Amino acid sequence: MDPKDLLPMGEISSRSGFAASAIRYYEAEGLIEAHRSGGGQRRFERSVLRRLAFIRAASNVGLTIEEIRDELGRLPGNRTPTKADWHRISKHWGARLDEQIAALQRLKGGLDSCIGCGCLSLRSCAFSNAGDWAAERGSGAQLLPDTLRRPHPSRRSG
Repeated sequence: MDPKDLLPMGEISSRSGFAASAIRYYEAEGLIEAHRSGGGQRRFERSVLRRLAFIRAASNVGLTIEEIRDELGRLPGNRTPTKADWHRISKHWGARLDEQIAALQRLKGGLDSCIGCGCLSLRSCAFSNAGDWAAERGSGAQLLPDTLRRPHPSRRSG
């Protein structure tokens, strides 16, 4: 590969909209690959920009890092992915988005009725959490639909 075809971190960061720390994280997670210059600086193939755009879209849909890694693993390793390749791995996102839209609509309806009551206390609210029963289910926002309750990446076991 011609070294002139490799882009430095600053250009990848600028063009992708990701901070350099995020790009290093995605590299550490195996989602993208960097080459090293003689001085140890990261250099990226242009195709990394497509992978980063995919990562952004997949994150916006709600895919976890593990799911994104699995999806990217379905791309061909011996050639640049085509539009058909990207479509093939993202076509099932429609169902995921439909689930999230439905969950958000339920959440919106609950906010209108619960927060609108004015009590502002989930501990004593007779409507949504009478007797603080949600505390028995564990920590976090127990009343959110499961689709919206993915654990924060820093709290995942693995």
